[in-house]
Amino acid sequence: MILGIVEGLTEFLPVSSTGHLIVAGSLLGYTGDRAKVFEIVIQAGAILAVCWEFRARLISAIAGLGSDAVAQRFVVNLTVAFIPAAVLGLLFAKAIKRHLFAPLPVALAFIVGALVILWVERRMRVAPSSVRIDDVDDMRWTDALKIGCAQAFALIPGTSRSGATIIGGMLFGLSRPVATRFSFFLAIPTLLAACAYDFLRNRALFSAQDLQGFAIGFVAAFISAFLCVRWLIRYVSRHDFTPFAWYRIAFGLLILATAWAGLVDWT
Repeated sequence: MILGIVEGLTEFLPVSSTGHLIVAGSLLGYTGDRAKVFEIVIQAGAILAVCWEFRARLISAIAGLGSDAVAQRFVVNLTVAFIPAAVLGLLFAKAIKRHLFAPLPVALAFIVGALVILWVERRMRVAPSSVRIDDVDDMRWTDALKIGCAQAFALIPGTSRSGATIIGGMLFGLSRPVATRFSFFLAIPTLLAACAYDFLRNRALFSAQDLQGFAIGFVAAFISAFLCVRWLIRYVSRHDFTPFAWYRIAFGLLILATAWAGLVDWT
């Protein structure tokens, strides 16, 4: 339940769900192959929450694929934005998991990502005229490609997929609410593909004896993600992401400090 809640609350905030799960899993002593399988399940719960929240828009896009230009552009943009991370993930996933899936690299990524957020938010305050897109349907495929390239940085654990896409979108001219909404939409194909890929690679590890635990984690992730998405939509209409940047810095420094002091064996 704890890990499901952690996944749901952090998947769509710019704070890195992967980073939090690595740290939480280390603290709880739940690591290894079984933990990787469990993460697939709770991530699926978080994805379902987004699909449910935006079900009307998704159904409209699918229904209009044959004749609606707006729906066609929306699907094309999602496809274009999805490609960079998918290609780079297939090429470098094993190397990244081997070298970077550990709390200390995650802590450094937390801090670096926070500095990027602070820089982009300051840029938005200094030059508010840089915003040129106030609706997801006004995006061009070139805008989607830029955001897709930004999302690829999230392959580094601790960077945050949602943070990379939202802040990248703001950097490339999207308003904060539009960048956030597009990040939600882009999460659907990205996370579904990641879940399917990990499931195929680890399907032999799934066991009927784990069903109860998986069900609890799935439901916890769904509920917490659903509440988080609704809250974030309201939040970005009036606030910026600066508090999340300071949280990332504090979280990263806490991990580094406990490792240096020997209070937690993060290895």
